[in-house]
Amino acid sequence: MTTPSDAGREAGRLLVGPFNRVEGDLEVALEIAGDRVRSAQVNATMYRGFEQILQGKAPHDALVYVPRICGICSVSQSVAAARALADLGGLVMPPNGQHATNLILATENLADHLTHFYLFFMPDFARPVYADRPWHAEAVNRFAPDRGVQVRAATAARQRWLTLLGTLGGKWPHTQSVEPGGSTRPIDAAERVRLLARVREFRAFLERELLATPLEAFTALDSEAALWDWHAQAPMAGDLRFFLSLVPDLGLQALGPGPGRYLSYGAYAQPDGGFALARGLWRAASQALEVLNPRGITEDATHAWLADARTPLHPLSGLTRPEPDKPGAYTWNKAPRLAGEVVETGAIARQLASGHPLVRDAVARHGGTVFTRVLARVLELARLVPMMEDWLRALRPGEAFCVPAELPDEGHGVGLSEAARGALGHWLVVRQGRLANYQIVAPTSWNFSPRDAGGTPGALEQALVDAPVRPGEKTPVAVQHIVRSFDPCMVCTVH
Repeated sequence: MTTPSDAGREAGRLLVGPFNRVEGDLEVALEIAGDRVRSAQVNATMYRGFEQILQGKAPHDALVYVPRICGICSVSQSVAAARALADLGGLVMPPNGQHATNLILATENLADHLTHFYLFFMPDFARPVYADRPWHAEAVNRFAPDRGVQVRAATAARQRWLTLLGTLGGKWPHTQSVEPGGSTRPIDAAERVRLLARVREFRAFLERELLATPLEAFTALDSEAALWDWHAQAPMAGDLRFFLSLVPDLGLQALGPGPGRYLSYGAYAQPDGGFALARGLWRAASQALEVLNPRGITEDATHAWLADARTPLHPLSGLTRPEPDKPGAYTWNKAPRLAGEVVETGAIARQLASGHPLVRDAVARHGGTVFTRVLARVLELARLVPMMEDWLRALRPGEAFCVPAELPDEGHGVGLSEAARGALGHWLVVRQGRLANYQIVAPTSWNFSPRDAGGTPGALEQALVDAPVRPGEKTPVAVQHIVRSFDPCMVCTVH
């Protein structure tokens, strides 16, 4: 599982993996110099082949196959596929269909954010390595796996939250109500009332347990200084404030800096053609949002166990052919690039692109780090719940939720969406009524990408450089914090 490291020697190699509390298989090879990580190679160790499975299928069949890529973010795959098919057919969802699809996607995304904070990320602070810290006993009480009081409370809240998808989509995971023309599950007036009650129940959990403050009061914080003033009012009230208490003690504000470029495809498309959370590329160096050009997306397979093209390919002409014995390869993940550059994606990118002042200020001060990634994810929880209440109120029972999907026998389509973990894209080509090519670039494909042909490391590979390694650590705790701050979904990466 791991190989021992002697942090006192001049240089060494440490193989870390598989990671627990991560969706799918992940392995990280670290080069250690002294007590720091000198370089990293991130390995998605599994191959699944959904892009091959889809070859030759009827285009509409993609909606049956792609949700099976993942059991925790299956709706995200459905939405991206539905958008690609809608693009192929020139379809536009009616407003009800748009709102219902957004509600389905937001329900899953917020469940993922809640799961990440309470079940994946915070339990690391209950580890014995922190037993000498004054806050450790409280971390164990709140976040110890299986028995922490807040872990148990969040698990119950998540279970009740996901029941929304029974009404909105019929079932979860692998919901089948999302279509290119909208949602096939219309919501009547009585169901809307019950859904609003369940959303408000989730709001109450967030306001009572996670934030210990009204959602609107938290989302109104407009700077990092305001955040710390808010924290100082009651440092142990609510689980986010508890996390903030750990940040300066462990240096989490400086741990795991990313590439400084943040990609969002735009989240929750609106009937007016805009997005609830804007799209674009946020560039930290210039503090500016650049217009997104999806034509600049390419995939480089130099260091993947996949066949190489002569140059990196745009996904519409992408190639996915396994070569497990390929020299120089170390992962099943390709290296996506935007105009040749490494980018980071996720809640942090969405909050930067949509202009939230708290995250923009925190990232301007610290960059994309463990602290700012977690902060952005919690902020998104607080921002999206009121949006969901608005979308439910905007539904018009009795009006159309879905239009028929007439798909051509020839053409191509692109479906760009935002999963919990970031930018998700589906690209498809149809010839003679069948899928001739289907390529998927998942959020973790961006964040956990390998080196490209120029030797440039991916976002996580860069973020791990200079991470501290304690003497004798087999699985460095700092490395775990950095990896989990990205909330990887490896099964989507290797689809």
